[in-house]
Amino acid sequence: MYSVFLTQYSGAILGPIAKLLGYIMNAIFVMLDKIGIPNIGLTIILFTIVIYLLLMPLTIKQQKFSKLSAKMNPELQAIQAKYKDKKDNESMVRMNEETKAVYAKYGTSPTGSCLQLVIQMPILFALYRVIDNIPAYVSKVKEGFFPFVEEFIRMDGSTDFIQNPENFSAAARFGKQFANELFINGDEEYLINTFIDVLNKATTAEWHNIYAPGNFVSLKDLITNASHTGAFDIFEKYNTFLGLNIANSPSYYLKEGMSTHNFAIVLGALLIPLFSALTQWLNTKLMPQPETKPGQNQQQDSMAASMKTMNYMMPLMSMFFCFSLPVGMGIYWIAGAVVRSIQQVVINKHLDKMNMDEIIEKNADKAKLKAEKSKKIYEASGISNNAKISTRAIVNNDRIDKETSSSENNYSGNEKAGSLAAKANMVSNYNKKNNQK
Repeated sequence: MYSVFLTQYSGAILGPIAKLLGYIMNAIFVMLDKIGIPNIGLTIILFTIVIYLLLMPLTIKQQKFSKLSAKMNPELQAIQAKYKDKKDNESMVRMNEETKAVYAKYGTSPTGSCLQLVIQMPILFALYRVIDNIPAYVSKVKEGFFPFVEEFIRMDGSTDFIQNPENFSAAARFGKQFANELFINGDEEYLINTFIDVLNKATTAEWHNIYAPGNFVSLKDLITNASHTGAFDIFEKYNTFLGLNIANSPSYYLKEGMSTHNFAIVLGALLIPLFSALTQWLNTKLMPQPETKPGQNQQQDSMAASMKTMNYMMPLMSMFFCFSLPVGMGIYWIAGAVVRSIQQVVINKHLDKMNMDEIIEKNADKAKLKAEKSKKIYEASGISNNAKISTRAIVNNDRIDKETSSSENNYSGNEKAGSLAAKANMVSNYNKKNNQK
């Protein structure tokens, strides 16, 4: 049995995350296989639900921060307006201190939602890598390509055929030199995995082109046969979801449906990008929006306008990409948007039940205790006492010492009797004698 690890994404950061997510997807597919419905489309949906449920605690924290931000934004805007025309250093320091006090009051920070995003983004990018290359992570799917691939790679011209983008659109990403490098290295296992990577993204027409006249006619029985044990038969069994092969794109089905007058396929092809746009739009509508008053803050107005534009652009972009990408990616985007929307409804209800004023009060108390604790540590360290000694006092003391020393040097005892200098000298000598006793 060949290892499934060579075709996995090997990035330093996303690679290990993708491998972990791959274990989850493989477990889901094995479970579905045991109950008699081994289907990649259904696996993607269940996989997406599991991942977003695991991310739910982070999502709640992020939405909670958004709610608190809506509460404290008026105070932050008031501070910005207060110091709008003051650019001196002292004003800037005071503005920063007042801003920090507001964040402390609400128990948040300027980077309050960044941590959640930093954690979520690598997971979501790795999630795309797993879905983009399912045979690398789901062993049962990869095994379905045997023994066809083992036979195919031994045939003359097979490597040239499979690396030609005119035969397989997915072959372009491997470059024109991959076959030569593989034969130089003698790594047959990597060659098999590369063939599977290309075939996994092959459309129905590209599969049929393998055994077209003049190509590899003898492979037809290994690709498709009456007993449905051929590589394409197994591949189509795993990949067919709601009548569509998830390796094909909606644009492919649209062309095929129009040429064969099969309008059911045309409708199915159009529904994927349309549902993708609709679910993305619904998701953005359910997301909490920042509360801003028009005209109060130019920067806030600009950000609100940009956010509104993005809320309409993202669904349109999703529809455009889903039209040209494989149906499997469309299913993932739709499933993700639906899960996020349901998740958002639940989170919104949860946050609506929470008393934000009580949360703010608790956060303010925590901030106060933290400040008092920091103050005690500061005073106990002796730093505060040293800080009280200003440089001006040190300079003044040094000047006094110098003046005293100078006065003592000037009182030589030769002053004229009865003069002011002589009297000052007598007082000085008297004080010195008393101080020595």
